Amino acid sequence: MPSNIKERTLLIGCQLQDKNDTLFESSMNELAALVQTAQGEPVMELTQKRERFHPATLIGKGKVEEVRALLEEIEVDLVVMNHELTPSQIRNLGQALDIKVIDRTQLILDIFAQRAKSREGKLQVELAQLEYLLPRLSGQGVQLSRLGGGIGTRGPGETKLETDRRHIRNRITDIKNQLKTVASHRRRYRERRKANQVFQIALVGYTNAGKSTWFNALTDADSYQEDLLFATLDPMTRKLKLPAGMITLLTDTVGFIQDLPTGLVAAFRSTLEEVTEADLIIHMVDASDPNRDKHQETVMSLLKELGAEKIPVLTVYNKVDRDHEPLPNYRALTVSAFRKEDQQRMLETIETEIKSSMEGYKVSVTSDDGKLLSDLQRLTILEKRKWDEEIGRYVCEGYVHPTLPIYDRIQSLNN
Repeated sequence: MPSNIKERTLLIGCQLQDKNDTLFESSMNELAALVQTAQGEPVMELTQKRERFHPATLIGKGKVEEVRALLEEIEVDLVVMNHELTPSQIRNLGQALDIKVIDRTQLILDIFAQRAKSREGKLQVELAQLEYLLPRLSGQGVQLSRLGGGIGTRGPGETKLETDRRHIRNRITDIKNQLKTVASHRRRYRERRKANQVFQIALVGYTNAGKSTWFNALTDADSYQEDLLFATLDPMTRKLKLPAGMITLLTDTVGFIQDLPTGLVAAFRSTLEEVTEADLIIHMVDASDPNRDKHQETVMSLLKELGAEKIPVLTVYNKVDRDHEPLPNYRALTVSAFRKEDQQRMLETIETEIKSSMEGYKVSVTSDDGKLLSDLQRLTILEKRKWDEEIGRYVCEGYVHPTLPIYDRIQSLNN
């Protein structure tokens, strides 16, 4: 299918009794946004309420017949189910409807295939797609060969998917070995950053919360930003200078999303490890999103899953220039990327947050120890530096983080 022609897409959701209407509607709206991000065109949605998913087709047989009749009346290229389908459900629905059927997981994987730019990102996408598709290959060869591309087929490619399972298993093993090498390089890079005594900050949040916009504003970087889900996939790290002069490293990360496939979290673990190495997490929340509370819950749950729940978190409510519900009455920063004064407020708040986890220090430094004076300026929050005529030294006062190597140097000077 030519890249400039958008696939007309029918969205189907099945609401179980334990999911309230607001959350279900939010999930369906998100599915439509995912389809648009994947260059598709949502034309209609069908929903059904059930006590439990139908084991053969997820939706009931009557609803399948309703969809069949609808497909005869309207022009649709693709059906997307708002749930992860079993191999047999995909096969049964494809045969019953005689149209390409994919699920939410495959849709997200397809977007990741478009977004991945680095070698590691591409390898992780291919691994996740192959592991997802391996148990679903049965009976898909003919269907895939007549698809002609489009949503759900990007990434490894149709020809690879039509080969036998042994070839795919070998490819999975090969990718895992390559990722181990890449992950070890990334680990050494992170260790080198730690050895360089730099405080590390990770920017996290629900997808499309505005992380990349703020990353660019704070670091003068050129991270990809667009009003689409998963605009950023590969993490990017840049220097961030705080008002007092302290240099930190800020990392922009992939956006989180509810019902993120567990296989995807596993595949992207080495990328998300950037978060676990941080000294401070900035949690960006879209204040204008009616489901922001659920989004916050999703992000915090994934942070816990990654083992990052003990890292200090600064919550930032973004997009407050848009209409939004009243914000909670607890300590958080409210900003808009379109207000210049908010950039300075953001930097000052980050510095204050970092300072709260630091220890105060006061040391005297000789005038010929230029390196230590420079390190105090770059690696700590240096609030005072004054020449003392009586002792012939600089008296420096400020705050230092106990995890940084310069902390030990300061301690030795005071002993």
